[in-house]
Amino acid sequence: MKTLVDVISLGGTIAMKGKSVTSGVVPTLTADDLVEAVPQLSEVATIRTHSPCNVPSAHLTFEDIDAVAAEIKRLVADGSAGVVITQGTDTIEETAYTLDLLLDLEVPVVVTGAMRNPTRPGSDGPANLLSAVQVACHSGARSLGTLVVFNDEIHAARFVRKTHTSSPATFRSDPVGPIGWIAEDQVRIMLKPDRHPVIEPISLDKPTRVAIIKLGLGDDGTLIDAAVSADFNGLVIEGLGGGHTSISAADALERACKKMPVVLASRTGTGEVLTSTYGFTGSEIDLLARGLIPAGRLDGCRARVLLTMLLYSQNSSIECLRNEFLVHGTR
Repeated sequence: MKTLVDVISLGGTIAMKGKSVTSGVVPTLTADDLVEAVPQLSEVATIRTHSPCNVPSAHLTFEDIDAVAAEIKRLVADGSAGVVITQGTDTIEETAYTLDLLLDLEVPVVVTGAMRNPTRPGSDGPANLLSAVQVACHSGARSLGTLVVFNDEIHAARFVRKTHTSSPATFRSDPVGPIGWIAEDQVRIMLKPDRHPVIEPISLDKPTRVAIIKLGLGDDGTLIDAAVSADFNGLVIEGLGGGHTSISAADALERACKKMPVVLASRTGTGEVLTSTYGFTGSEIDLLARGLIPAGRLDGCRARVLLTMLLYSQNSSIECLRNEFLVHGTR
């Protein structure tokens, strides 16, 4: 008896076709269309298809992903042995990480997509979908949290990042690398990261907005003050290097901490935010003393996802936020 796998299509490049001769591609194909384009899937699993939306991934919201998480739970309760989500690549690292924070399941949950749309030679969507379903069927992929499968590589959602605007090899997991790969239709999983705790319960019944600001040379803190004035619920700062800012930005961040939780990440995208090395004004020691929360190894995008989910949860006191970032930022 073949494994039952559910394919949920959200749109994105993998589902795009031309709208007209003069305009670009747009999401058009459904989950049924994507599955029908890969006849080898019938040899791998019994497929159920679902198309809850068909949008570019830049249009997805936290509410959309929360609904997908609820649907995944329902499908697993209905007998699904694995779930594959197809979507645009622009926000895969964020949606996959959100699902990783929301779901505590044994069955594999795999996110994939394409960098080349179906109208182009060498479209990578069919191969990525086949690989994703193969991983979703594999016993070694159970209890690993949400995975991203792309270009025959298997990545843990907590590490993977999009690193190139157009290359099919865009996804990387620095500094740990992929946890496995697919070769000759065989799934190879070499690393099994420890699971981190999920965030529950959450309720998306109140508007929650978290701003993210990348700092640069000579930043005067104006955008930080603007975020406070705009009544954001939280703020993530991508500081320079190990987590540093100008003097003006440091003063603005101290003002912000009196109004909302502020998380300090690094704009470098990899490595941990420092906590005890530099002591100048605007250094990590100075900023943490002013009330900022260190993001640990989390980059700005993931820090924003985690802060948003925590603000939606019942554990949103500053003390709880610090503890959660300590846990998630070091695993």
